[in-house]
Amino acid sequence: MERIELGDVSVTRVREYYGPVDMTPHTFFPESTKEVWDDNADWLKPEFLDPDTNIVNSAIQTWLLRSEGKTILVDTGVGNHKERPHAPVWHRLDTGFLANLARAGVRPEDVDIVINTHLHVDHVGWNTFLDGEDWVPTFPHATYLMPKDDFDFWNPENGHKPEAGGHQNVFEDSVAPVHGAGQTLLWEGSHQIDAALRLDAAPGHTPGSSVLTLTSGTDRAVFIGDLLHSPAQILEPDANSCFCEDPAGARATRRKVLGWAADHNALVVPAHLGGHGAAEVVREGGAFAVKGWAPFSAYAERD
Repeated sequence: MERIELGDVSVTRVREYYGPVDMTPHTFFPESTKEVWDDNADWLKPEFLDPDTNIVNSAIQTWLLRSEGKTILVDTGVGNHKERPHAPVWHRLDTGFLANLARAGVRPEDVDIVINTHLHVDHVGWNTFLDGEDWVPTFPHATYLMPKDDFDFWNPENGHKPEAGGHQNVFEDSVAPVHGAGQTLLWEGSHQIDAALRLDAAPGHTPGSSVLTLTSGTDRAVFIGDLLHSPAQILEPDANSCFCEDPAGARATRRKVLGWAADHNALVVPAHLGGHGAAEVVREGGAFAVKGWAPFSAYAERD
């Protein structure tokens, strides 16, 4: 199953990449303990950790939402043919993402809204495609919702020097062309998309990181971008990834959002989980635990 219904909103998982990201748990999550990976190996492997190489597996995927007659994409992955010399896994990819989107019933011209939860390399790539020698918007009729704080932070004209590496060329080929085409809406604080969908600032991973909350009927979900990259961070919510710009802020935001999800029985939908892609969580002592998985088919089961 690649599509579920949450109230009046449908949610479809559209894959770009699934597999190793050339980092061990200690490299990816320097604050995570060896014990959490060892004690939970029976379910972290093989979907989230390769049992043979001890390399973390990750999914690059877009969440396709249909709400109030609109077609909405949450994050746009890495993209094809992008020059990423400092991020070898993402360098000059050539994937079938648009074909996968078409199998979900969506052509680029059908998309009404693109949400970039933040502006990292693996969340904005399909904002644009290479047309001859020019990067142009992939979704010609869409409004691209970008957090203004991230837009300003990553804009080379503002002279910021991010802590996390691997983001060379990203603003230039995946953000600036969309802004130059007049298709961006730079929002701050919160932004109501429709009666069911609201964006809220969730800083820490990046200054403009955001979450998308879905409330429809009795169903709740929160699309959290990179607040966590592995379900091990549900068990250890203070363990950041190595890519967090503001470690203290990321910890506080992760705990806040996971607490809200636990208290409201909301599905937690990160950007990069393999397996079944999303989970319900419960409070467990000073941390959290997985209550159950979403009914999406696991990638390892399909491959």
